[in-house]
Amino acid sequence: MTETAVALSTLLLPELEAELKRTRRILDALPEDQPGFKPHEKSKTLDKLAGHTAEIPALGWLTLTTPGIDMAAPGNPRKTVVMESKVQLLAEFDFNAARLVDALKQTTDESFHEPWSLARGEFKIFSGLRYDAYRTFCLNHMIHHRAQLGCYIRDLNLTLPGTYGPSADGM
Repeated sequence: MTETAVALSTLLLPELEAELKRTRRILDALPEDQPGFKPHEKSKTLDKLAGHTAEIPALGWLTLTTPGIDMAAPGNPRKTVVMESKVQLLAEFDFNAARLVDALKQTTDESFHEPWSLARGEFKIFSGLRYDAYRTFCLNHMIHHRAQLGCYIRDLNLTLPGTYGPSADGM
């Protein structure tokens, strides 16, 4: 019996869609009235961390559609997002998420095996396979910052939505 190979993008799509949904729930739970909140002096402010989290799907899109990014180069395609309002933040996230989902659907197995790099001028941050860059700089990165935002929500004594099941708040 011969098995048909399933494309990596087909295998990765349900996970991406689930993580995007979880991330959007956390972004939607953020308060608009405390943009400068940070739990520690070394932490990012809530508005900057929320904006960065909303822009991560755009980094995923760039990972799947470019050979690499040099953040110090003129014309760097990355866009810095800062939460100005929840409507603006969610619109930015939704736009970036939709582009990422479309790009993933079009990414071939061969493309996942191509080299990809991330640098800031001469400083090399990452050099490896596009697949590894997608997992690290898109999925893992988004999950990491989403968890940080969950801590901000908890520190502000707000209702924390569940991500992998209900939270202690029963949501």
